[in-house]
Amino acid sequence: MSSEPTGPVGLVLARPARLLGVEPFFMEFIAGIEERLAERDLSLLLHVVADHEAEIAAYRRWAERDLVAAAIVVNRTVDDPRPDELVAIGLPALLVGEPAAGLPAVRTDDAGPVRAAAEHLLGLGHRRIARVSGPDTLLHTRARAAALAEACAAAGIEPVTVEGDYSEQSGAKATADLLRADEPPTAILYDNDVMAVAGLGAAKELGVDVPGALSLIAWDDSTLCRLASPGLTTMSVDVHRFGGTVADSVLDLLAGRPVPERWSPAARLDVRGSTARAV
Repeated sequence: MSSEPTGPVGLVLARPARLLGVEPFFMEFIAGIEERLAERDLSLLLHVVADHEAEIAAYRRWAERDLVAAAIVVNRTVDDPRPDELVAIGLPALLVGEPAAGLPAVRTDDAGPVRAAAEHLLGLGHRRIARVSGPDTLLHTRARAAALAEACAAAGIEPVTVEGDYSEQSGAKATADLLRADEPPTAILYDNDVMAVAGLGAAKELGVDVPGALSLIAWDDSTLCRLASPGLTTMSVDVHRFGGTVADSVLDLLAGRPVPERWSPAARLDVRGSTARAV
């Protein structure tokens, strides 16, 4: 490899395109990547597809036509075929999440923030805790589930989890279903901000007071969370800096330098008006 990086860098997102317009995370993540790449006169090629099969097909086209210098792989899954496929076709790649197939990675602590959120809720006296998760096939979804189960087990309780897909619709429906149960939760954690804001709306429609009767915590801070009424308590990550960290590793990869193990910025619990003592 040359000591001077070349581009563009490719990023394939296998998710419904409609979600990109409403979910702040990826727009901020991409902005962080592009800001660092632009300092080296490099660009990011973004491609949105329906599933991993189409994503792998895109990697093959890119490799055959020499269209990108490297790929960034996000949303690692259980039995993920993408790392081995990228190695097989010879396309340099950086994984965001758990390392695999000898490829460099930028890792994330998904368990720590969930434990902090659970401790916050348990400290407020909550014993009926639920979670609206992302797709169960994602590694970070399972890591968060394990962390919540462990924290709750230590307190002698078992959380309830409803699987969502990060959309407004799934957040609202999951929340309504939980609140209509015979023993509704007094606290709900969400795997993103969009589902949390939608959950807040669903609670209001059902006449459930937040935070008087129900505490809510979102993963990912955003303007949505800060403008909600009440403002949402969040497990907050500096997503822009996360993107910049990913870009730093890609630049090392393109320059032929060893890529050190890097971690995304640590998440912190930002307490706002959507959590209160259980009654």
